[in-house]
Amino acid sequence: MKTFDPASNIQDLMQFGEFGDVNPSITDSATYTFMQAKTMTDTFNGESEGCFLYSRHWNPSNKYLSDALAAMEGTDAAWATASGMGAITCAILQICSAGDHIVSSVTTYGGTFAFLQNYLPKFNISVSFVDITNHEQVKAAIKPNTRMIYTETMTNPLLQISDIPELAKIANQSGIKLVVDNTFTPMIVAPARLGAHVVVYSMTKFINGKNDCVAGAICSSNDFIGGLIDVNNGTAMLLGPVLDPLRSSSILKNMHTLHLRMKQHSYNALYLANKFVETGIRINYPGLSSHPGHKTMVKMMDQSFGFGGIIAIDLESADKANKLMECMELAGVGYLAVSLGYFKTLFSNSGKSTSSEVPEDIQRSMGMSEGLVRFSVGLDNDIERSWQKILHCLKETGII
Repeated sequence: MKTFDPASNIQDLMQFGEFGDVNPSITDSATYTFMQAKTMTDTFNGESEGCFLYSRHWNPSNKYLSDALAAMEGTDAAWATASGMGAITCAILQICSAGDHIVSSVTTYGGTFAFLQNYLPKFNISVSFVDITNHEQVKAAIKPNTRMIYTETMTNPLLQISDIPELAKIANQSGIKLVVDNTFTPMIVAPARLGAHVVVYSMTKFINGKNDCVAGAICSSNDFIGGLIDVNNGTAMLLGPVLDPLRSSSILKNMHTLHLRMKQHSYNALYLANKFVETGIRINYPGLSSHPGHKTMVKMMDQSFGFGGIIAIDLESADKANKLMECMELAGVGYLAVSLGYFKTLFSNSGKSTSSEVPEDIQRSMGMSEGLVRFSVGLDNDIERSWQKILHCLKETGII
């Protein structure tokens, strides 16, 4: 049986420009001409192949990127959005209607939590939040009007690992969709190949890797993507979160180095995780055998890409977290900034930043300490050198 190889799948795409350019041409056009009026009519009706109508629907640059995303994920198709939240919200609203219900991991990106908890009620869509690693709790939360289970492969910021094959089995038994955000683990895990029906990304993060743009992606079957961009009732077509073609072109180029970057992010993160273990500081990283989700991740992952570039430490108080982060920025470890997947290390106090939309009582109930510091470990060539800077800051602030 051929091993699924996302990096080679991308490399095998022969995408070149209209003049033989080794990079695909950037289509700088909002609308497209037709030589026959009937072809335009057929395109509006979704009955023509290979025709472009209007860039909110499709444009050639976005199609190149989407083909690469589908190749990476092992899905029939994909569609690029102007942000990760654009991908998440469109996928959810394409599946759910007024009166429907969602079962979601309580540990999830703050913006997603806010959309589920605060925004969807205006459409009479309800959400039950669960511990996604407790499958009996997941099953118990499913109702007759449930339409999807929503989770993240590696949850933000507690780094729980979702058992995608098991969740897919639960979803299929109930006739509902499993939607998985794979932002933290591109190439490492391929959720669609494990049974997920829809995979979403913030491409702002690891996929692009440069923190120079905001973008998202939805990967799924031809039917789902076709429905998403249907001119009459497609959520993405009608809400219009289209990605600019110039950005599509730059992200596509960056995808060709993603396999190399993920390996280095993972190597560096595991190195730092082991160093934190030695200090006695509470460390959360799925690459450690002590992590509760370690075995689950091992059975799902492509181990050649490692366990990802995200680690979290628990300093117990926000005051300690702030002192350490300020010291690390001054010492040149990286930046005190939100987001992740950048070539430099980024760190933030999750409860006061990317998870601040989650009420503090829920943060505590899910096990999130107010002193949690999430690291997106960069591409440092000499990670021991970086560790010495961190160690200096741990001592300077009196944490160790």
